[in-house]
Amino acid sequence: MLVSRRFILTGSSLLLSAAALPLTTRRGWAITTLTAGDMQIDSVSDGHLEFTPDFAFGAIPADERDELLARLDLPSQGVVESPLNLTLLRQGDRMILFDVGSGPDFMPTAGKLVEALEALGITPDDVTDVIFTHGHPDHLWGLLDDFDEPLFPGAALHMGREEFDYWTDPATVETIREDQQSFAAGAMRRLTPVADSIRTFEGGDEVLPGITAVATPGHTPGHMSFAVGTPGQGIFVIGDFVTTTIGFARPDLGTSTDHDPEQAATTRADMLHRLADEGWTILGYHLPNGGIGRVQADGEAFRFHQEG
Repeated sequence: MLVSRRFILTGSSLLLSAAALPLTTRRGWAITTLTAGDMQIDSVSDGHLEFTPDFAFGAIPADERDELLARLDLPSQGVVESPLNLTLLRQGDRMILFDVGSGPDFMPTAGKLVEALEALGITPDDVTDVIFTHGHPDHLWGLLDDFDEPLFPGAALHMGREEFDYWTDPATVETIREDQQSFAAGAMRRLTPVADSIRTFEGGDEVLPGITAVATPGHTPGHMSFAVGTPGQGIFVIGDFVTTTIGFARPDLGTSTDHDPEQAATTRADMLHRLADEGWTILGYHLPNGGIGRVQADGEAFRFHQEG
């Protein structure tokens, strides 16, 4: 496998007046690409989220926080930025997107997927399939455009059955944590218009040729990850069962948004063992610098070894 990184500038010129000089606005996109056999896998940025340290690291016991953050070179003050790395898989005549980003309504620093695809010469019409890891806003809310029409009109949509049932159940908004009620309302709003076309699957199913669903519950009730190809010639799309380097060093510590923290911790430890033992290259939605790397055992814990 070959992993490469490149930087793409995109932009347009705006003419301020007949007498003014043209002002060029340009945006840079760092693209990490993995090629394996007949597959090309791009880590495509939807921008980033911004949190306070108290929210981002709220699951860390207070008496351990300063030492752990310092050891992992993470900020204890200011703004914590969380990258948003979508997986774009090109193989044969298929162009498969894992998750759809945040759309325009979640955070102003997110919702940049269409621009990132444009930098690769791709439009939403080119996407043949969308496979969802789970229904949180930064993974699902980009499903509809500004007019509440499907952003990927030609794509087949795939979501785990339990995850789909959870976010389309009217009772979820009443039973979910109060600080996540907007998550439930937003998911319902976006899934309802396309509900009849969603193709559901179970853990262990082959969603598309060469793509196997792996149940990784805890972060959400039906969270799914995906084994694409083989450990030697493929990638493991992890979604959010681990979201920061803290999860590698301390698999028992999750995030403030874990639906079932105990189950999430069990899933995290089990999956990190598996990925390290099998030698998978992974793509993490919130991991740094494009999120492509490997899981390496580090004593009783693990660490993320970035590639590219």
